[in-house]
Amino acid sequence: MDAKKRRDFIQNIVIALLSVAAVFLFAQTQIYNLGAEAGYLRFLSAGSRTSGAEHSQTSGLAAPVRVAVTGPYGRYGNVTLSTADAEFESLDRLLGEVLGSARTYTACDPQSFAAALKGTSVYYDFLEPLPLSVLAELVGGAAGEDDISARRLVVSAQNDSVLLYLWDGASAYLRCTTALSVESLESAVSHYELGNAMFAFDNTDPTLHCEDVALYSLFLESEPALPVLEGSASIADTDALLSALRFNPYTKNRYQEPDGTEVVYEGDRSLRVRTDGIIHYQSGGDASLSVKSAGDVPTLEEAVTGVWSLLGTLSAPGDASLYLQSISQNGSITVLTFGYQVNGVPIRFADGGSAARVTLSEAVVSALELRLRQYTASDTASMLLPLRQALAIAAQIPGAELSIGYADSGGTVSAVWLSD
Repeated sequence: MDAKKRRDFIQNIVIALLSVAAVFLFAQTQIYNLGAEAGYLRFLSAGSRTSGAEHSQTSGLAAPVRVAVTGPYGRYGNVTLSTADAEFESLDRLLGEVLGSARTYTACDPQSFAAALKGTSVYYDFLEPLPLSVLAELVGGAAGEDDISARRLVVSAQNDSVLLYLWDGASAYLRCTTALSVESLESAVSHYELGNAMFAFDNTDPTLHCEDVALYSLFLESEPALPVLEGSASIADTDALLSALRFNPYTKNRYQEPDGTEVVYEGDRSLRVRTDGIIHYQSGGDASLSVKSAGDVPTLEEAVTGVWSLLGTLSAPGDASLYLQSISQNGSITVLTFGYQVNGVPIRFADGGSAARVTLSEAVVSALELRLRQYTASDTASMLLPLRQALAIAAQIPGAELSIGYADSGGTVSAVWLSD
């Protein structure tokens, strides 16, 4: 074989090997299960690319929110927003005014909720159902009802009125009239460039298989550029934790278990600090650690504010912040759970658990569990699967909602498609 033929032969082998590698990488886009109890699936990302984008840390009491603004010529959508973002400010004021002027809520059906999105409207999805009193606090509105929760809200022009529609994400649909004028809503909508977003129910392309996912899965014309995160367990400074949790930092009542867990106890209170950054606090009734409350049992707003402030003194620095996932109150017991978010994009854990869970007995913190995780945005951007491929995989679980989020199973954390 002469030199030219030998060179061509070697080149053909190299091309064939590269083709096989490409097929192998594509096969990695299969579904990856995040655990039987997690309730959602992760689709592996398609890789990464370099990006010079800068990312700011969300501060203050905030929550992720997905929005869709609908006008005569289509929809505008954003799936990477936080209620603390400047871009959300005008929609924040709009919802605050609507919640503050909402009249009596009455039951409606799913068809009415869907119809509200057909005309001029603004849609808000807070990812988790929260009491209206808490939502009002997030958007700076007047205090709302504690006994009504909503995950999705639609502010919709109906003839000469503006109505507010609520859905808890399960089975409860409500609506009411508001004092907002149709002109004010139309003015707010006019500031957005429409046409970059659609709900699954909008789709007219039969090859996309949008009929196999939840109707309110929100898709953009192009997937957002999201950074790969460097995630790590933040090994706590035990002395700093003790001070934050009202322990004596110089106590001698402490020991280390064989697995490295540090245990500190003081009266009926105890603190366990694990080597993986998870801390557990328990109290049998000692009021050393409590939230401010005007009465024996804090209001939902008092509970959220107090627990949020406490967790802020414990959390690790980085590009992620905590957000409220749920709050429930039964008699004197209040339970709150929190997740992590980065720039409005939620982070899910492989075991399906929360970032923090706090139990209040009246105003006293009786139990607290916190994953001290630190996330730093890198200069590498996540590579999401094209929507068509993600939909094809999601079709294996009919009715699941398809969305974008981070899935943390340790180490590097990329943005991926989630189905739940």
